[in-house]
Amino acid sequence: MASSFFLVGSMIPRSEKRTIDERTEVRHPSMSNTAVLEFRGRKHMVRLINVSSSGALVAFVHTPNIGERLLIQVVDHGPVHAQVRWVKDGRIGLSFAAPLE
Repeated sequence: MASSFFLVGSMIPRSEKRTIDERTEVRHPSMSNTAVLEFRGRKHMVRLINVSSSGALVAFVHTPNIGERLLIQVVDHGPVHAQVRWVKDGRIGLSFAAPLE
């Protein structure tokens, strides 16, 4: 099965602070403040900072590669395939392969 993930310019690390919010979806504080993230074959309990239907902001002590694929277990949603969009200061931005319902 072919993946819909590919490296694009928006996945390049940002060195400047964001001056405008380019996101199209509202971010909501997480219903639960924890999730389970599968990273390189190991499961980690992580702090879920906020969530939208297409992605999440997660506090994570490890540094995944931009573009790396992960599996995250979000409460009430089951496992969700995600891709790392950015990494900065112990936080990672994830883009979900399919929207959360």
